[in-house]
Amino acid sequence: MKVVVIGGGWAGCAAALAAVKQGAEVTLIERTDMLLGTGLVGGIFRNNGRFTAAEEAIAMGGGELFQLMDANSVHRNIEFPGHKHASLYNITSMEPAVVQLLRRHGVELKMSTRISEVALNGRRLVAVMTGKEAEAERFDADAFVETTGTSALPNVCHKYGNGCCMCVLRCHAFGSRVSIAGRAGIKEITGKKGPQVGAMSGSCELVRDSLAPDVLDEMRRTGLAMRAIPSVDIDSSKLDRKACQQYTQAEYKSNVIVLDTGGAKLMTSFLPLHILRTVPGFENARFADPFGGGRGNSIRYVNMAPRNDALKVEGLDNVFCGGEKAGLLVGHTEAIVTGTLAGYNAVRCALGKELLVVPDSLALGDAIKHVREQMQTEKGLGMKFTFSGSVYFERMKQRDGYLLDIAEIRRRVAGAGLTDVFAQHSRAVAARPAAVGAMA
Repeated sequence: MKVVVIGGGWAGCAAALAAVKQGAEVTLIERTDMLLGTGLVGGIFRNNGRFTAAEEAIAMGGGELFQLMDANSVHRNIEFPGHKHASLYNITSMEPAVVQLLRRHGVELKMSTRISEVALNGRRLVAVMTGKEAEAERFDADAFVETTGTSALPNVCHKYGNGCCMCVLRCHAFGSRVSIAGRAGIKEITGKKGPQVGAMSGSCELVRDSLAPDVLDEMRRTGLAMRAIPSVDIDSSKLDRKACQQYTQAEYKSNVIVLDTGGAKLMTSFLPLHILRTVPGFENARFADPFGGGRGNSIRYVNMAPRNDALKVEGLDNVFCGGEKAGLLVGHTEAIVTGTLAGYNAVRCALGKELLVVPDSLALGDAIKHVREQMQTEKGLGMKFTFSGSVYFERMKQRDGYLLDIAEIRRRVAGAGLTDVFAQHSRAVAARPAAVGAMA
C-alpha cells in the first residue's frame, strides 16, 4: 500500500504522517530544500478558533504536529489585536523538528524534487514524474495527496500583484509550483474578488538585529511589540488584498505590530521601508524574507481543486487534497487538519474502504463543508476562511463551535464517534459507519 504526497508544507507533512500511521508506505515530495512552505515565515497557532480545531485534531488522534508546535513555542497565551490566547512557534527550530518527526515515523522525504508530469489510467492517477524524459524520476502509488498550495507563478504575481518578491517559496531557485490536478486535466478554481485574482500573502519578516533594543526587549517579554505609525499618507486599502481578512481592522492600519517567532514577524505588510523607518524603534529596520516585503508577497488562491467533503478531488478516483489546495482556508492549523484528513482518506481509498466525512458538529467538518459550499458562489470566491478570524470565526461562535474547554471538545469528538480515529491502524479496523463516512 503506497501513498505519495506532493507538497511539503504543513498540509503535506500532516498528510504524510496520517498515512504512515495507517500502515502505508509513504513518500513525501517537496520541490524546495525545506519543509513547511509558508510556515517557514509564519508561527501563529492556537489563536481564537484555532485552539478548538487543534484540540479536535488531538482528540481524534492526529495531534502530533500541534504537540510539536507546543514544544517549539517561544510564547504562549499572548494577545494582539483581534487574537486571543495565541501561541508562537520558533520558525527556526520548527522545520528540522518536523523533518525528524517524519523520519522517525518512516516517511521517505524526497527534497529538491519538482513534480511536473502525471500518468493516468482513466480516472486513476498512476504515477507522478519529474519530467517527460526517460531519465525522469517516477513515483507510482495506490493513492496520492496533493498539497502543492495555491501560490501563483512569478508571471501571475507580476500580473495580479506587485511583481515577484522572491518570497520564501523561492520559485526562481527551485522551479515554479506545478498543479497535479491541473496536469491531470481537472478544471480548477481560482479565487477572485472584483478585478483582483487570488489574494496577497501577508507573510513578512524583519531582520531581528535591525530593530532597536527596546523593541526586542518588549518582544522577548510579551511576545510582541506595537508602535504607532506617524501620521503620513499610507494606502491602507492594500490590507484588503491580504489573504488573512482579519487584518483589515483599524489597529493594523495605524500601528506596526511585530511578533516574536524566533524571527520578527511583521503583521502590517505593504508598509514601504522609508515609512517603516520613521516609526520609533524601527529606524534601521530591514526586511528579511520575503526580500520585497514592503511591496507585497506572492499571489495565492490560484488553482484550488474541486473536491468533496472527504477531500477527494472531483474527477479523479484516488487523489486527495489538503491545505489551500482544498479551498479558501487560511493558516497553519487549517492546513494541518485538512492534510490529516486527506492523508487518512488516501489510505482508506487504497484499501477500498469508506472515506471519512467529518460531521459538521465538529469545527473541522463544518469548515470543510462550508468552504466547499461557499466556493460554488461568486461572493464566496472573493472571501477567505479561517478558524482565527473573519467570517468563519464568526460562524463558529454563532454555531457554538468555538470552545476552550478541552474536556467538552473531547466529549464532542467522542459523540461523533471519532476519538483517536486517526491513530487507529486502518488494516485493523472496520470501515467507518455509513452515517460518518461516504464513498465518493
